[in-house]
Amino acid sequence: MKSNLCTERGKHVAKKILLISDGKSLIINAIIRNMEKNGYEAELCRLDVTEIDKCQQDADIYILYLNGDEDQKADALIFLKDLCTEKAKLLIILGNPVDIESVEEYIPKALVSAVFERPVQVEALMDELAYLEDVNASQARLKHILLVDDDETFLKTIKDWLTRQYRVTIVTSGAQVMMYVAENRPDLILLDYEMPVTSGPKVLEMLRSERKLADIPVIFLTGKGDRESVMQVLSLKPEGYILKSLDCEKLLAAVAAFFDKQIYSKLHK
Repeated sequence: MKSNLCTERGKHVAKKILLISDGKSLIINAIIRNMEKNGYEAELCRLDVTEIDKCQQDADIYILYLNGDEDQKADALIFLKDLCTEKAKLLIILGNPVDIESVEEYIPKALVSAVFERPVQVEALMDELAYLEDVNASQARLKHILLVDDDETFLKTIKDWLTRQYRVTIVTSGAQVMMYVAENRPDLILLDYEMPVTSGPKVLEMLRSERKLADIPVIFLTGKGDRESVMQVLSLKPEGYILKSLDCEKLLAAVAAFFDKQIYSKLHK
């Protein structure tokens, strides 16, 4: 079980939680009662594309309660993944280890804020909800970075590093980048240079060709640090590049240096 008991539960003002589960049970009823007791508005819906789409609008956090038949509902899991990606929603997964592992085929680990193995300790879940709400509120005031990479392991690692100082949204393809920026405007895009189907350079080209998107800053993430490769990256005129081999401190320093430079440029226009 992953749980972050970093804050005490405070008072909540009807924050909406969408609980996704096929059917009610004693534990589902207990979760709903405890959420309402702690000031949350709980709405229950089935793992179904139409129902989730109808219910998701005002929810701050999604909770997915696994029943073991999720493999038969891949379309709903993919839809849920896309919602969490495009709308930067927080997702908690509850289930047994086998079911949790099977869902990872459709929902990357990096998108999941917390995982609880059954039997679920409801009190710990309430603490996690309070913690995630606090994190969400504090991150809303931070610089927003869109992190793009098709390697889920690398994506989770870098996201964990960046969320210490920034609000981070992750996507895994160029197509998802364009879908996301159509409705959202990040302060910076950290973009994998080498991706299948739609490469980093192609994504940058598409961004620069759209008047409303052309000035979104882009920094490439690249695994190649030789002079020829670096020159090739810089010839595309991004705001810079960061080597994937950098450790946590150096990567954070590179991102901070970009934002510091941006502030300096605005002050000295």
